Amino acid sequence: MNLKYALIAVSMCFSCGGTWAQSQIINAYARDNRSLNGEWHAIIDPYERGRHDMWKNRKPQNNNEFREYSFDEGIVLNVPGDFNSQLPELKYYEGTVWYGRYFDMPEPATGETLLLYFAGVANVADIYLNAEKIGHHEGGFTPFQIDITGKVKDKDNFIAVAVNNNRRPDAIPAMNFDWWNYGGITRDVFIIRLPEEHIADYHIRLDKRDPKLIHADVALSRPIAGRSVTISVPELNISKVLTTDSEGKASTSFKAKNLVRWDIDNPKLYDVILTTEKDTVAEEIGFRNIKTEGTEILLNDRPVFLCGVSFHEEIPQRKGRAFSQADAAMLLNEAKDLGVNFIRLAHYPQNEHIVRMAEKMGFMLWEEIPIWQGIDFGNDSTQAKAVRMMSEMVNRDKNRAAIAVWGIANETRPSEARNAFLAKLKETAQSIDDTKLISAAFDNSSWNKDKKCWEINNDPALDLVDIVGINKYVGWYENWRADPSEMGWNVKPEKPLIFTEFGGEALYGRHGNGEAKWSWSEDYQADLYRKNLMMFENVVNLAGVSPWILFDFRSPTRFSPLQGLEFNRKGLTSDRGQRKEAWYLMRDYFNTKNKDR
Repeated sequence: MNLKYALIAVSMCFSCGGTWAQSQIINAYARDNRSLNGEWHAIIDPYERGRHDMWKNRKPQNNNEFREYSFDEGIVLNVPGDFNSQLPELKYYEGTVWYGRYFDMPEPATGETLLLYFAGVANVADIYLNAEKIGHHEGGFTPFQIDITGKVKDKDNFIAVAVNNNRRPDAIPAMNFDWWNYGGITRDVFIIRLPEEHIADYHIRLDKRDPKLIHADVALSRPIAGRSVTISVPELNISKVLTTDSEGKASTSFKAKNLVRWDIDNPKLYDVILTTEKDTVAEEIGFRNIKTEGTEILLNDRPVFLCGVSFHEEIPQRKGRAFSQADAAMLLNEAKDLGVNFIRLAHYPQNEHIVRMAEKMGFMLWEEIPIWQGIDFGNDSTQAKAVRMMSEMVNRDKNRAAIAVWGIANETRPSEARNAFLAKLKETAQSIDDTKLISAAFDNSSWNKDKKCWEINNDPALDLVDIVGINKYVGWYENWRADPSEMGWNVKPEKPLIFTEFGGEALYGRHGNGEAKWSWSEDYQADLYRKNLMMFENVVNLAGVSPWILFDFRSPTRFSPLQGLEFNRKGLTSDRGQRKEAWYLMRDYFNTKNKDR
């Protein structure tokens, strides 16, 4: 990877689609932050009346004036948090909600910069500060920032954010997706105080193959040559001094003696400190090698079988978006108890608390943007959004050793436009970070009755990926075409294949009919899992399995009272945290796989 291409990719993306927000600073949580989390006043605006002047937050100036809106005495919403789960009348709401709050912020000293940082706003945000529009961003799952230096007062600054979660054909995701369309300021908001000349970006990683060679790229916020940047790894007795070029960038490579590589059994992280004359940033970084050879995935030169699971960024018991470290611990500890070493973060970049905690717990991660069915691949604007979202995701998490896979698509159909679209996403990810693998989840396999196997024919995207992901619900959406012990798979047999989705639905506590899908019984779900695991034994290039999904999750497309309404019940664990019979079956399977390592 060349940091030059990372910065060019992001700056180009921010010039398209009317996006004003700037590319995000790396490792924002480690900076000097002033939180804007907490209670925000809000106004529900289904007819978009507030676009006229609501953001000015005007007050009556005399007895002859009035205003037909008010933030001060309106409803209150918690930030971070989705608005759908906070008020009953907003449960199904898709539209605009205005958020507003006051804050005090002394002007920065000479030579300082203030950045307003949003970790995530779903899905489109227009930001106003003191009656001036300062930013726009589309994409609910990636961070953005706005330079507010010179725009704040010591007292009574007012920030307004118009948040809209309408589904649109040109959006990502688009019109139809099988999870709750949560809207709102769903992740942390804070103001970062920095030196005007600061460390804006860095990528420090182990070589793709050499277990002792570290590469480092650093970029300053300004294009100034001759600045010294020191990279220190105290535990390894490493201290390297770099000098920036005319673009304010510097790169180096160096050997590390006695390096302990990050691994699922020993998720070793090193303290890394970057220092300039005016700025210092501390980071925890793990170093590991990952690659594929034939049908195997090699982590640190050893084959690893991916014992995986997926989950949404949702706390089902609360029926709302996950946003905190406590939420991350709940989701990840349940995954840990299941015995997994791999998590597919479905179907969008999840919050940074989840990613960093997963890294410390030893999980390998698949991270993707929501290229989930129904995407308008022929629309140039849609592609520009996808490239920007991919750039934002990869830039945020490129230093994370836990990220094993950048996902470029889920359940898409071949076409000339789609194939070119996915190729562009792969190119975007690898231009920023080429130390991870590329994959996509395919659901277009077909049954060859003569060979008794599943195949995927004529899909050029299979050639784009390092690992083939297969979504196939045999026994649920697909009936069994033969005895599971006789069913084979012939999909890119020269590459590793993982089952990224399989399973079926069950309502916790319902038992009895183990033969009928419509029973929603744990018995049927568990039998379905047993048969799938039997089928997997016939897959010669099998490198991992990841059942769908860890928890029952909210979906507005589910209407059966037997199913429990408004939930996709494919979870191994119920929305109340109760483990179904299939959970124990998969735990035993994973424990066996882990013992075989």
